[in-house]
Amino acid sequence: MELRGRTWKFGNDVDTDVIIPARYLNTSDPKELAVHCMEDADPRFPAGVKPGDIIVAGKNFGCGSSREHAPIAIKAAGVSCVIAKTFARIFYRNAFNIGLPIFESPEAADRIGEGDEVAVDVEAGVIRNITRNETYRATQVPPFMQQIIAAGGLINYVAERMKRDGKV
Repeated sequence: MELRGRTWKFGNDVDTDVIIPARYLNTSDPKELAVHCMEDADPRFPAGVKPGDIIVAGKNFGCGSSREHAPIAIKAAGVSCVIAKTFARIFYRNAFNIGLPIFESPEAADRIGEGDEVAVDVEAGVIRNITRNETYRATQVPPFMQQIIAAGGLINYVAERMKRDGKV
């Protein structure tokens, strides 16, 4: 699977309160969360993000609280994946649980600029910066985690396995 989009660039330590501010946590509706995604980090983001766009950030992306609202808001906003130097561990797991592809690549996070066009080969963990004609490697996502992403998240993955195994 290849993901392709224009990039939005953010810095280090982007916490879940910036990804989706706490004042919007009274809803669990993904569409409503998407309307406010990243608005405190970049007020242009909610109106400017397009389906397939990619977030690129520094270290410790998704730090802060353990709320699943953060990766849900990103995915519902149409972002195809997030590339960062590193991810907070709870965000990392929540992203996979809801089917949001994420990739750790310090080199890509440093070299990709705001608005660059990027293509990501999910299986190979290869990130191509089409704008700059550069290629970077991401930490390989284990096949099991790739299957969860392909299924659209952990719940869908488990449902598919149960159906396949005749347990439903």
